[in-house]
Parts: sequence; structure tokens; C-alpha cells
Amino acid sequence: MRGLSGQTLFFGAVITAGVLGAAALLLDPLGLNPVANSAAPSSTTSSKFTVDEIRQRSGFDGREAFDYLKQLSAIGPRPSGSAGMVAQQKLVADHFKKLGAQVSYQEFRARNPQDGSAVPMANMIVQWHPDRKERILIAAHYDTRPFPDEDRENKKGVFIGANDGASGIALLMELGKWMPQLKSRYGVDFVLFDGEEFVFRKGTSFTDRGDPMFLGAEHFAKQYVIDPPPYKYRWGVLLDMVGGEGIQLYKEQNSIDWRDTRPLVSDIWDLAARLGVREFIPRVKDQIEDDHLALHDIAKIPTCDIIDLSGYARFWHTQQDTPEHCSPLSLAKVGWVMLEWLKQVK
Repeated sequence: MRGLSGQTLFFGAVITAGVLGAAALLLDPLGLNPVANSAAPSSTTSSKFTVDEIRQRSGFDGREAFDYLKQLSAIGPRPSGSAGMVAQQKLVADHFKKLGAQVSYQEFRARNPQDGSAVPMANMIVQWHPDRKERILIAAHYDTRPFPDEDRENKKGVFIGANDGASGIALLMELGKWMPQLKSRYGVDFVLFDGEEFVFRKGTSFTDRGDPMFLGAEHFAKQYVIDPPPYKYRWGVLLDMVGGEGIQLYKEQNSIDWRDTRPLVSDIWDLAARLGVREFIPRVKDQIEDDHLALHDIAKIPTCDIIDLSGYARFWHTQQDTPEHCSPLSLAKVGWVMLEWLKQVK
């Protein structure tokens, strides 16, 4: 993901107003002197719920989601085309199938920017109530960065991607327990994108974008147009880096600028306010290039990005993106809002 907020942000997804970005490092306009925006959230942006209180109110269990995050992280690095990715696919697919979902793969190949070889990739599509012709898409990427290229000590070290990769998938694994009995006119698809950040060389400017990103999302969006399915997506929600400690979820600029997506953002953030989940902050902060761009611009699916660019700055794309720096409570808060939204979405 890339992003920008006056300055240029370089992330693991991408931020639109400007640059390569991921979830937390702000770079000065010349790309020098990374500054971690790691201030602790204030009491006004931190709700007082506990994991147990959220589970009692909603059923969503942040501890269970966190356990899934740890299972995914225990596999190790999971970049596109790797043995770790294959192991992750089996773990996640088996989980959703046991819950009664219909699981399929959208396979494609992409060029390895290092040697030009063809890398096998696959988006995983998890469908609930596949007979329903109007659907909701909830997406997250499940590949990890090949290396921790923002690490100050070892940029070729081991990147686990507990938050930047595993957190969205772990949340969906817990959310899936509630999908079979979901009372809604909509069906729901969880789409896990491959190739979101198969990046070995990141960009240095607006004209130098580095290795291509969002490969899975762009493939999915193009196929949705070229070979339309027998259903339509009404709304899309992208989850990215939602498990870090002290999450701060501002409204994303593109999601607000797009007229068709603006009501979706309002619905989700207004619902969070009614629930008392203050981590959904009702202000616009960053413009992000992420998987939601392809869903909106190519597939024409109104899609918003729920992403924490503030709370996880110190660990983004470093060897420290591990479960120890993630939080069951963060997963519980985002999961609660998503579950309640799915129950109420119009």
C-alpha cells in the first residue's frame, strides 16, 4: 500500500495521493529521514472495552482471532509463490470449508521482478450463501513482503507479517463463524488477494514506482469485468493492518473522494461511533494506494479501505512485525464493527 498526507508515505500497500506506502512510516519529501508516527493513541481515540466485553456483546472473539494470527505467523514468511504461501492456503481453506464456506482459487501468474520467471499466484475466494445474487465483498491480502526492507538492522532478514498480512486474514477466520447464520439479503465473499506486495525494489518518487503491486486485486477486478459472474457486488471493504496495538482508523481519502463509496464510509464509521468503538476516528487523514483502487476503478465496486497507518509505524516492514506487537483487542474492535455492519447493511 502507498499513501500520503502532505508528506510521502511508503507502505506495503500503496497510497494514492502519492507514493508507495504501507502502514506507518512517514518519509520526508526527499525520501530521507524516516520518522515513525508512534505516539500512543489518546483517550479520545481509545475505547475502554475489553475482549471479553466485546465477545459477550457480539460473539466476536478477539482471542480466537489472535490465535489464528499466531498460527499464520508460525508458518513463517508467506510471499507469493513460496512454500509458506502454500501452507497458509491449506490452513485457511481447511478452516473455511469446515465452517461451510465454498472455497475456490483464482489462479494466475506474475513476473518475478528479480529474474523474470513466472510466479504462480492465486486469489482465494470464500463464498457464503453463494445463491444470493447481491453480494458484499470483504477483502484482505494474504501474501507477505519478501523482505523487511524498512528494518534498520537487516533489510534482508525474516519478515513474518503478523499485522501486515496475517491480521486481516485472522479477523476473517473468526468472522467466518458468523456467516452461515447471517440474516441478510446479501451473500458475502471473503477475497484473499495474492501479490499485493511482491516487491523487491520499492519506488523512490512519483515517477519511479518500483516493482508493481496489487497484482491479485488487479487480476480479480479485470476478471470481474471480462468474465462477469452471475452476481453483483453492492459494497466492498478492504481490511489492511487491523491487528496492531493502539490502532487508529481514520477515514481514507480516496474512499471519501469517491461519491459512490462515501455512504459506505459513513455507515461504517457512524456504526462504530454508536457502538462506542472510538478507534474509528471520523476524520480524513491519508490518501492510500491499496487493493481497493483496482476494485473501485476497474471493477466499479464501491470499496473503502480500513487501515491503520498510525499505530503500527515502528514495526511496518521490519523484523518486528510479529504477534508480540499485535493485539487481540484491536482485532476484537474491528471484528465487532464488521460483524454488526454485515447484519445491518442496506
